Formats: sequence, structure tokens, C-alpha cells
Amino acid sequence: MASTTNLTIDQGASFSKELTVENSDGTAFDLTGYSAEAKMALGYASTRTRINLTTTINADATTGKITLTLNADQTNALDAPARYVYDVEILKTADSTITRVYEGVITVSPSVTK
Repeated sequence: MASTTNLTIDQGASFSKELTVENSDGTAFDLTGYSAEAKMALGYASTRTRINLTTTINADATTGKITLTLNADQTNALDAPARYVYDVEILKTADSTITRVYEGVITVSPSVTK
């Protein structure tokens, strides 16, 4: 089952969030041989606004750390104020097994119009 973590993004600012994938006993999950993908949307069935977040697995994959990022131009293009849903999935390269590891709500805080 995926962990639920809610996030906040400031519109127009760079965004970075490190998440740790854990085993059921709380230890770091070894992400060696995995890739990661993260998506966000205005709703689960929304086709109008789907955004792929950049995902990076830590150079030491045994730490279980995945970093999600968006640059300032990407966050500036987000609707705000708004609430998006998101999820993070990992793909085991050897057998193409996909597992959802994080999900939640992203609240986008608006910037002051220039």
C-alpha cells in the first residue's frame, strides 16, 4: 500500500521534495534496478491537466530516496490556488512490476501577479 504524503508547491518557485521508500519494517527500500515516475493532475480522471514531475533516484539506491522536482517555469504554469492529486510509482526493470509507493494531494499556493 502506498504512503500518503501531502505536499505544497509555491507557484513560480523551484520545487524539490525528497521522499523515502520504506519496507514494511521501516527500513529503506533498495531501489537498485528500479526507475521512478511521478504524475500530478487536477483530479484522478482529469485529462486537461496532467503533469509529469521529474523523478531522480538517489545515486546510492540503497537509501530508498526519490527526489521530485519542478522548475520555476513549470510551477508558474500550474493553476493556483488549486489542489492536485499525485502519485509516485516505481518500476522494477527486471520484470516490469509497477508499484505505487506514494500518493496524496499537492496544494499550489499562488504567487503575486507581476
